Amino acid sequence: MSLIDSLARLEAVTTGRAQPRATVRHRHISQHPLVLVPLITAGEAGAPLGALVGTERTSPRLLVVPQPRDRDLRFAFLAQLAEIVLPYVDGYAADVEAAERNETDPETRKRVKVEVELCADAPQLIVPSRAGIDFVRLLGRSTRFRRTAEQDPEAPHPAPPRVPLLGRWLTHFGERARVPGSSLLTAMTELLSRHWATGQSSLEDQHLGALLAWIEAPEGTSGAEAALRAELARDGAGQLLCPPAGPATDPAFDNDLLAPAMERYDRARSALAAAEDGVEADERLARLTAAEQEIHALIDSRTRPTWDAVWRGLDALCTLPEAAHATDRWTRDRWSFTAHRDRITAGEPPQPRVDDAVTAANKLATREREQARLDAQEALDDPLVMAGRRLAGEAFVGEVTEVVMAYNEAKSPRPRPLVTVRTDDHPHLGERTKVYRALGGKPQTAEFVAYESEGGKDAVVLRITDKMGRGKEPEPGSVPGKGDRICWTLFEHEQRGGPRLPDPEDTPWTHGGPPSNTAESPDPVTAEDTL
Repeated sequence: MSLIDSLARLEAVTTGRAQPRATVRHRHISQHPLVLVPLITAGEAGAPLGALVGTERTSPRLLVVPQPRDRDLRFAFLAQLAEIVLPYVDGYAADVEAAERNETDPETRKRVKVEVELCADAPQLIVPSRAGIDFVRLLGRSTRFRRTAEQDPEAPHPAPPRVPLLGRWLTHFGERARVPGSSLLTAMTELLSRHWATGQSSLEDQHLGALLAWIEAPEGTSGAEAALRAELARDGAGQLLCPPAGPATDPAFDNDLLAPAMERYDRARSALAAAEDGVEADERLARLTAAEQEIHALIDSRTRPTWDAVWRGLDALCTLPEAAHATDRWTRDRWSFTAHRDRITAGEPPQPRVDDAVTAANKLATREREQARLDAQEALDDPLVMAGRRLAGEAFVGEVTEVVMAYNEAKSPRPRPLVTVRTDDHPHLGERTKVYRALGGKPQTAEFVAYESEGGKDAVVLRITDKMGRGKEPEPGSVPGKGDRICWTLFEHEQRGGPRLPDPEDTPWTHGGPPSNTAESPDPVTAEDTL
């Protein structure tokens, strides 16, 4: 946590109101996001209990599993979820635009530009909290390998036709959520806590109702009081007024309301199965329908407040202008979405349970690179974030007081002007430390030369080293002028890729060798295995 964030939290405690951590919105928000508020069965992380899902604020669709232990009912829930999610995803797959991408020529092994299709936009899935992202990932893992009746007629419990495809897309959303700065699948609590600081801990910020209470605290009430009420306030029946939907449920709801309702539902199903004539079956069917509607009403009562909270969070986020680099990060999400669409269209198998060594290394390198790029871009887009980097000694702002033209000692001398910058900041500069400034959307590099003192203030002497053209004289505007106020950073604005990894087929034996296309068989039992 930076010093600016700590100061913002202290200010929130003092004023009783959430304080801004950013002046712009650092994440892309789609015009038509798909909001998913899931609910799971207590004690069974992979057993869905219900969900509110949809793209319209006023007309969500309620999905319910009346008895989560029933495999058929769970498959019916997944089939209904696929009917909503897959058409939403497919709506972005057809609209494409021409784009260029660098690829390696298999013959020359050189990088060449090729023209490919890029989806003009991509779907966005929003869940209430980080636990919702974990649930989406788990749901994808548990469904993408399911076999349908068409794929395997002898399967003991075949899945509905589109459920495996739903699992592949949910897995992709879950994997993409691990990439810093990605917005394909995001949690509302993380979006809000990135842009506002509250007077509570980061763990308490995972409660969407408490987090919004700090941001929307009414006049005369502090954020702490409003958050406490959102977390603990109960009605006359002992039920929470602001259910967490995290996606776990409240024990009081499970014990007092849900369990008795499910018991009545089970009894009604058993009674219907034992009916001996049509009249008796009709009566018992009516009881079963009433018991099922009761469970529907209970699930709706637990998910509706969170559904409304997610949309209020979107309203708060949309009051901030979008950051300049948020579009670039969304473009990378579009590339990711397009690539997965192409893999599915080509008939490739589902994502493996365990990545091979090369794929795992590539994913790790991508996440590290994207994290460094995100940190740099947020600072460049937002003066409030940059202030934190300045306080940490990773950037400084100063006024140019002198520019002296100088040249290097090469055979063909190149300009290396010396720029003196007076600053009140205290950057951590050492001998020949490189610093960077934004010039026409690209970083210009300079080297630290020495410290000077001007009028009782520190001054930094820098040597400009690039982005001045190829002539003997610098191009106009490429060298700072006297009186210019410039922000210099000690961190790079763009991240360079690491060394090229081998193809998975060329994985060395030290890392497990090439991935096998067949399932591993267990080790044979030997005499040493028996006592």
